[in-house]
Amino acid sequence: MDLDSIRTAYRRYANHYDRIFGPVFNPGRKLALKTLDLASGQRVLEVGVGTGLSLPYYPEDVRVVGIDISPEMLDKARDRVDDQELSQVEDLLVMDAEDLEFEDDSFDAVVAMYVASVVPHPDRLVDEMRRVCVPGGDILIINHFTSRNPVLRGLERGLRPLSRMLGFRPDMDLDSLPEMDDFQRIGVRNANIFGYWKLVHYRNGETAEEAEAEPSFAASK
Repeated sequence: MDLDSIRTAYRRYANHYDRIFGPVFNPGRKLALKTLDLASGQRVLEVGVGTGLSLPYYPEDVRVVGIDISPEMLDKARDRVDDQELSQVEDLLVMDAEDLEFEDDSFDAVVAMYVASVVPHPDRLVDEMRRVCVPGGDILIINHFTSRNPVLRGLERGLRPLSRMLGFRPDMDLDSLPEMDDFQRIGVRNANIFGYWKLVHYRNGETAEEAEAEPSFAASK
């Protein structure tokens, strides 16, 4: 994966993305907002906001900033904001998810929906999400992860040579996401049909002991 191939793929997807991926991914979007349970006035960053399908689900009393590497996808998101008068959207910016142009601790929560297998270096994505999120803030990653079913896993690995054309890696493993002493997973939940996509919930700067004290999701790996 590289930025040029990603831009090319999503330039191709822009006009059809909502029709193809809207209904399939909507349960995950709704689950993310339910999980965040945002308070009035909080500021949220959505990394890889795409055409803005998730934007209407954010409460009107929060502030949302969305970034994406694809100008064509963001044009669709801006049209959505204007058409639906989404006053909670503070800004939509063309930006590399691995090199966020924000100060440290700029957001109360950071979300990446269906983008971890798109970026060239997922570890850099997570590092940047952590950097711009306040200590104790929620970080959510929704993504497809490689199946544990050996047949499906083989099919996903067989598609890997097509990653650049598809615009994402079909065989990303959940264990490839970093987990450190001060960056613990609170839980993993099924986010879409048959658990093919999962929501991974982190608390930024939280130790293992603190994470264990939180009510956890039933892990569905």
